[in-house]
Amino acid sequence: MKTRLLSGLLLASAFLWSAGVAASGTAPSGPEAQTDAAIANRVQHEIRMYPYYGIWDDVQFQVANGHVSLTGAVTQPYKKDAIGSRVQQVAGVTSLTNQLEVLPLSPMDDGLRLRLARAIYSDPVLSRYAMQAVPPIHIIVDNGHVTLNGVVRTSMEKEVAGLRAASAGLSFGPITNNLRVEMPAKKS
Repeated sequence: MKTRLLSGLLLASAFLWSAGVAASGTAPSGPEAQTDAAIANRVQHEIRMYPYYGIWDDVQFQVANGHVSLTGAVTQPYKKDAIGSRVQQVAGVTSLTNQLEVLPLSPMDDGLRLRLARAIYSDPVLSRYAMQAVPPIHIIVDNGHVTLNGVVRTSMEKEVAGLRAASAGLSFGPITNNLRVEMPAKKS
């Protein structure tokens, strides 16, 4: 009985191993086999999975022939280096240009970031976004100047986010609302 069970397990594992070898033998390999779209998906995944990437950081990227260009802003110098390192290790990335801006380390900006996040994500219209692992509205504060980046579902949500950010006060100048709308209103 034990011998029959053991031989069945060995046979099943040999079958699975041979299927894995056959599948890996037909898949293209090497950097030349990687498409820019596939690289972009993996780069986006690495950025979002970075444990210190949050609503006060905004990282954009472009991929062209395996070359990745990072732009945007992060709140700490170590984030720039760590994100660049993670992206550089993605299969298919041949080179990297890391142009991430490190925002000034300022207690005043940190306080403004907290007030803005509370004002935006506590609004009933926008509160559902707060439950996401990386909420889609990114709040960039640079020496008191506020920019909202990211994506929301409707143009009403974009307007509400801008109004809530303005109500938080203490920004030095107008708030730049760069939020993209997924479902723009249909023109009649």
